[in-house]
Amino acid sequence: MPQRVLTPLGFRIKKSPVQPMSWRARITAVFSDSPARGALLIFLLITLFFAVLLTMPFSSADGTITPFHDSLFVATSAVSVTGLSTVNTADHWSFLGQIILLCGVQVGGLGILTVATMLTMSVSKQLGLKQKLIAQEGMTTGRLGETGALIRVVITTTLVIEALIMLAMTPRFIALEKDFWLGLWHGLFYAVSAFNNAGFLSHTNGLADFGNDAYISTVIAIAVMIGGLGFPVIMVLLKYRWDLRRWNLHTRMTVEVTLILFVLGALAYGFFEWSNPATMGDKPLIEKIGLSLFASTAARSSGFNIVDINEQLPQTLLLTDALMFVGGGAASTAGGIKVTTFAVIVLAIVAEARGSQDATAYHRRLPQGAIRVAVAVLALGSTMVLVGTLALTTISGETLQRPLFEAISAFGTCGLSTGFSAELPPSGKYVLTALMFFGRLGTITFASALAMRQRRTMYRYPEERPIIG
Repeated sequence: MPQRVLTPLGFRIKKSPVQPMSWRARITAVFSDSPARGALLIFLLITLFFAVLLTMPFSSADGTITPFHDSLFVATSAVSVTGLSTVNTADHWSFLGQIILLCGVQVGGLGILTVATMLTMSVSKQLGLKQKLIAQEGMTTGRLGETGALIRVVITTTLVIEALIMLAMTPRFIALEKDFWLGLWHGLFYAVSAFNNAGFLSHTNGLADFGNDAYISTVIAIAVMIGGLGFPVIMVLLKYRWDLRRWNLHTRMTVEVTLILFVLGALAYGFFEWSNPATMGDKPLIEKIGLSLFASTAARSSGFNIVDINEQLPQTLLLTDALMFVGGGAASTAGGIKVTTFAVIVLAIVAEARGSQDATAYHRRLPQGAIRVAVAVLALGSTMVLVGTLALTTISGETLQRPLFEAISAFGTCGLSTGFSAELPPSGKYVLTALMFFGRLGTITFASALAMRQRRTMYRYPEERPIIG
C-alpha cells in the first residue's frame, strides 16, 4: 500500500513497487477476460500435447518418427472426434500409439473443458462463477447453474454407455477374431470411437470386413445416434423418460429434427444408390435397407462407412455434404452447425414466408437473439467451408467435388473421406487441421460469445428498410 514518508520538504507519498504478475495470475486473467479465448487455448494445448506424443517413435508400428504434419492432423482429428486420418490407423500406429489415439478421442468426447472443470471440482469441491463460464464454452446448457450437474452427467453417462456398448460388441469380436484379448481391444476401441462419433477404425480395412454383420453395424449405429443427441438432451431423457409433455424445447427440437433427417437421409441414399452395382445394386432388399439406414446415421457425424465413398454417385456425395454440414445435437460428440441451428433457421424462414412477426415452435416463441446467433453460426460455417475448399482446390489442383467433400467432413467433424486427405501435401493437411480445430470449437465459442454479448443501447437510429431479394 502507498505510505506517507517524512522528508525535509514535508510529507510525500511513497508508491509501492509494482509486483510482476505470477504465471497463475496471468492464466486467471486470460480466462477472466474471455472464456472463449481460454477455451480455444485449452483445446490448442491439449491437441499439441497429443500431437507430440504421436510424433514419437514409440507411437508408430515401425518405430520411426511420424512427420509432425501427420501427427498434428491425427491428433486434431482425435481430440475433435472427427475421424479423418492421413495414415491407416491399424497399420501405422503401434499398440501404444492406438492407446494414445483412443485417449485423445475420449478426452475430446468428454470435452476438454469438462475434464478441466472436473479437476477444479476435485480440488475446490465447488464451481465458481468463472469456472462455470469456462465450462459453458464447451457445452451450452442454457442456465449457468446447470453446468455442474451437466458435467457429472457427462462423465457418468459416457462411461456407462461406453461400457454397455463394449459389452455388447466384445463377444462378437472375440468370435470373429478367435482371440479373447484382441476381441476385447476391438470392443473397447469401437465403443469409444462410436459413442464419441469419432470414426477411427482398429481394422486395416475398417468396417468393410464386417459389412454383412448386421449386429456390429446396428450396435455402432445406435451408439452413434445416442452420442449425437447431446448431453443436455440425455439429461432430460434420464429425468423425464418419454413423457413428451415435460420435455423442454431444446430436447423436442433435437429429437424431432434428428429423426426427420435420419429418415429422409436414408430414403434419399437408398433412392440414389439402389441400382448402383458398385455400392448396393446387387444386394438383397434387407441389406439395401440396412446400408441406407447406416449411411444416413454415419453421414451425420460418425465417419464410419461400409461402402466405399469413391464408388458412390455424385448426387449421393452432395446429399452426404448436406448431412455432414448440419451435423448432430448441440453439446454432443457430433459436429456441424447442429440440428437446432438448422431448425431455428428453417422456422425463421417459414415465419417470414407467412408474414409472421415471431418464429414459433411447440407453442413457444423463439427469441430474436437466438435467430441472430443461428444465422451467424450458419454464416461462419459456410464461410469456413468456402475458404477451406478454395484453399484445397488451389493446393491440389482437383475439381470441386473431392475438396468440398473433405472440407465439409473436416468442418463438420464427421470423418468420412474419399482418401483425399492422405493424398494432400503438408500445406493441404494444415488447412484440414484448421477446419477440424475451428469446426469443433470455433462455432461453439462463437455462439457462446455472441449469446454473452448483451449490450444496453441508450438510443436507436431511425428505421429504413433496404431492398432485399
